Amino acid sequence: MRELIDTLHAQTFLGALSPTLLTLIFMVLGGLVIALVLALNALVAVYAERKVSAWMQDRVGPMEVGPRGVLQTLADTVKLLIKEDIIPAAANQRLHWFAPFLVFIAPCAAFAALPYARNFVFANFNIGVFYVVSITSLSVIGIMLAGWASNNKWALLGGMRAAAQIVSYEIPAGLAILVVVMQVGSLNFTDICVAQEGGIHRWLIWRYFPFNFIAFGIFYIATLAECNRTPFDLPEAESELVGGFHTEYSGFKWAIFMLSEYAEMLVVALVGASLFLGGWSSPIPGFLNTGAWGVFWLVLKGVFLIFTHMWLRWTLPRFRVDQLMHLSWKVLTPFSFACLLGVGVWILI
Repeated sequence: MRELIDTLHAQTFLGALSPTLLTLIFMVLGGLVIALVLALNALVAVYAERKVSAWMQDRVGPMEVGPRGVLQTLADTVKLLIKEDIIPAAANQRLHWFAPFLVFIAPCAAFAALPYARNFVFANFNIGVFYVVSITSLSVIGIMLAGWASNNKWALLGGMRAAAQIVSYEIPAGLAILVVVMQVGSLNFTDICVAQEGGIHRWLIWRYFPFNFIAFGIFYIATLAECNRTPFDLPEAESELVGGFHTEYSGFKWAIFMLSEYAEMLVVALVGASLFLGGWSSPIPGFLNTGAWGVFWLVLKGVFLIFTHMWLRWTLPRFRVDQLMHLSWKVLTPFSFACLLGVGVWILI
């Protein structure tokens, strides 16, 4: 991105602007593009989830608004935007407003470090993996804030559950990521994607190297829990918490929470694709592997992972709280430590 700004500053009419102002303009435009992409992602993902669930349950899904119901999600969005915004009288109004936006900011900021193609990344951090893991953790603060500011015991319990769940599952997810980082010797997403280039043969070596295969499974399960997806959607379990941390939210602010959930799904899918599934690289060496094709392959892998998230939602029942914590602390965490130790020994040998 810095090279692009320098080129535009030197060779176009934008040279009349100062580099600082030009950088600020690009930052604002990049933020708007990311927000637009996330909004479109939510529209498409909600429609897709409805159709996937209908397909699995032998139904047709939404069919009324637009051809085969493609505009149903847009109609629901308009409905949410014009609904009355209700804030409980005893709630902390400022924090009640701020919480959903804090939850949304975290996945938005994570997109800055993701590599979309070999020469297309907003910010090529040397610590990109660490940045993404840390910035996405901020969402738990917004969820806790939403529960506490609502002045509702069900919302508070949902926020506390979310904090316990997300913090617990960040540990095995982080250790699974370190399995890849240790092998590459870098926290840079670009370096990790380059290490996996070479087509399907290289992918098989990379993915089915036993420690990588187990680490990918741990990462996938842990990110399901961090996104509050079924069977780990306990923070908003309707039968127990009436909707959880967003019980007192309606209209536009409730839509921001849903937008954040699907944005988080997209982030973890792209991170998983970059770390374990080759990132932008093509299955066939040298075949459609440059430029926009890199974005195509990355998005295709991410969409596949999102589809499996939706598939599991309509397949598995919800865990109990004790089962959720048992899986994290007594199953995934020990296995992730074992993978990390195994990789260390393998590298020494």
